[in-house]
Amino acid sequence: MARVRCAIYTRKSSGEGLEQAFNSLDAQRETCEAYVFSQKHEGWIVLPQMYDDGGISGGTLERSALQRLLADIGAGKVDTVVVYKVDRLTRSLSDFAKIVEVFERHGVTFVSVTQSFNTTTSMGRLTLNMLLSFAQFEREVAGERIRDKIAASKKKGMWMGGLPPLGYDVADRKLVVNEAEAETVRHIFRRYAELGSVRTLQAEIDDASISSKRRTDRFCRETGGKPLSRGTLYLMLQNQLYRGEIVHKGTSYPGEHEAIVDDALWNEVQAQLAGNRVERQSGARAAEPSLLVGLVYDERGERMTPTHANKKGTLYRYYVSHNLIRRGRPTDGQTGRRVPAGELEALVERRISIFFTDEAALHAALEPVARASNRRLAMVSEAARVVERWPSLTPSDRRALLQQLVGRIEIGPESIEVALLCGSLVQLLGRSAAKAHPGPDPRNAAPIVLGISIQLRRAGQEMRLLVDGADDRPLSPDRSLLRLLGQAHHFRDVVMRGNGASIGTLAAEISVSWSYLMRVLKLSFLSSKAVAAILEGRQPSVLNAASLTRQADQLPLEWTAQAKQLGML
Repeated sequence: MARVRCAIYTRKSSGEGLEQAFNSLDAQRETCEAYVFSQKHEGWIVLPQMYDDGGISGGTLERSALQRLLADIGAGKVDTVVVYKVDRLTRSLSDFAKIVEVFERHGVTFVSVTQSFNTTTSMGRLTLNMLLSFAQFEREVAGERIRDKIAASKKKGMWMGGLPPLGYDVADRKLVVNEAEAETVRHIFRRYAELGSVRTLQAEIDDASISSKRRTDRFCRETGGKPLSRGTLYLMLQNQLYRGEIVHKGTSYPGEHEAIVDDALWNEVQAQLAGNRVERQSGARAAEPSLLVGLVYDERGERMTPTHANKKGTLYRYYVSHNLIRRGRPTDGQTGRRVPAGELEALVERRISIFFTDEAALHAALEPVARASNRRLAMVSEAARVVERWPSLTPSDRRALLQQLVGRIEIGPESIEVALLCGSLVQLLGRSAAKAHPGPDPRNAAPIVLGISIQLRRAGQEMRLLVDGADDRPLSPDRSLLRLLGQAHHFRDVVMRGNGASIGTLAAEISVSWSYLMRVLKLSFLSSKAVAAILEGRQPSVLNAASLTRQADQLPLEWTAQAKQLGML
């Protein structure tokens, strides 16, 4: 029979009576020993070690005997802990949960003699689980109260503690501007806007011996005063405290503290950061850069990341849900989106251009933040000029404008929603008018949401974005179809220059099967109208390279009949 080593733990809150020959601790131990003796047939024995805490409250875990007991449990010297009552072990539910966690981790059971509480039985484990559930409930309710208080305070713009950043000190639990440090912060922001490179900025401020904020803690120990790393500079340049805002879970609120950096400088720095971020992720000099990096989400709230594939020298760009990037191909129960980047970017740019040229829509959207009609007229005129300049902008400039203007793009199964930041829109369109006709702070205004009705339809191995009401056509030519037509004409040239060689010989020369060569060769005789439709992206959305190849053998020679079969009439 296996031995069960039992450790008896006793405790008394006050020291009164402990000097007696037979005190409360002795009485508890005697009762526990009697219980262990009653279980002798199960192999229970009492360990000789004494775990007695006299004159110590049960509201703390800092008890010498209890800590010795937990250490012996960790060393594997104890199988069962026996107490007179549960409250002898602890009076705190949260502490009880911590102790029981230690017990469970080391396979130790727990017995309360006078309460018929024994985790070696199913009823005892049920009671334990009930107590742990209440302990967990207590902890969660306390956590919710704290989180709710923090959220409510931050919505009011209150600073909720922590180490103040460079440029601020704390007085009466509020942030106050340290003017000497604030000027250093403004210098860092201005120099980054001019240099456009954090690496260059870091080298410059190192030469100027600019360091992090010096602090002295309550023990008079000094910290800080070290050179600013690139990571620290990135965080500083994006810290919305410097803009006079408090951020909570991605949403910013006007703060009680004074801003150090004005809106114009802040927006300039953020646009530069966004442009540099895109350059790092998608290539600043790429022929087709990702314009909407960091802005696109699917309907589940998953961020969609730009990615690409290179097949036979052709670059294919997409925005893909993080869900699919982490897990690979979707399986049952997994969802995510993968949409062509060029089509999505063209849609978003087109929708913003339409909005900028719709005077009535612009007036309605700007009225809450620009109540003076003259100011709105000036902003509408500026919007028209932005649309005129747009085609001539470099990809970098277009990227910077979109990153500044757009807050979020959400792709659903039937629509795309483009949320424009009202503050950024006013900043872009109303620079000159704002001084003459000041209005409400646009940063507090709700985003302007532009909707695009679309269909997401599969074409071969990829998704196509189809605009509702646009006679169900793709937004751009299908590259797989264009490659197929090019291959068909290449095959025809091979046959024409073959000097009478057999089809099998020619197919072997170009490393394809003779059946594939014959099937694709027939596509070189498509009607000129069908070819023009494919070149301009006007073919039906269901027509792709795979479906056209399958139909090649059944295509009629008569061009009108061809167009009818391909759905181009």
